[in-house]
Amino acid sequence: MISNRMHEAINAQINAEMWSAYLYLAMSLDAAEKGLRGVSNWFRKQYDEEMEHAFKFVGYLGSQLAKVELKPIDAVPATWCCAKKMFEETLTHEKKVTAMIHALCDIAAEEKDYATANFLQWYVAEQVEEEASAQEILDALECVGEDKAAFYMFDKELAARK
Repeated sequence: MISNRMHEAINAQINAEMWSAYLYLAMSLDAAEKGLRGVSNWFRKQYDEEMEHAFKFVGYLGSQLAKVELKPIDAVPATWCCAKKMFEETLTHEKKVTAMIHALCDIAAEEKDYATANFLQWYVAEQVEEEASAQEILDALECVGEDKAAFYMFDKELAARK
């Protein structure tokens, strides 16, 4: 069994993962409205990943016989000026999520909760990937600059994300 402190912290993380999903869904919808099919696709896939992350936590709480307590999800922005701003916000947000995962790891270490510490290692690795992915896209957008033809090709590349 996990402690009450860890139980509450994981419930909060489930809410944060769902908020992340909601944010990426909003970005996907905004990109689609702007005719950015590839950007929209990338964020729609990101939405799916965030929901998967939330459900992994839900499953873990179940395995620990701890109740999942769903809380309201705060509102997210609805529009962004451009794809670059979306990805800048994504990188900033993923860094915040990384800090949250590290805080969970800190609790697990303090409490000598080895099972939860082991479970969280997947998220530690996943956050390295999430930050790198957002940074890679920002780097590509920097290279593209104001070149509309290059951005068109880059958008088509993002549309191929499965």
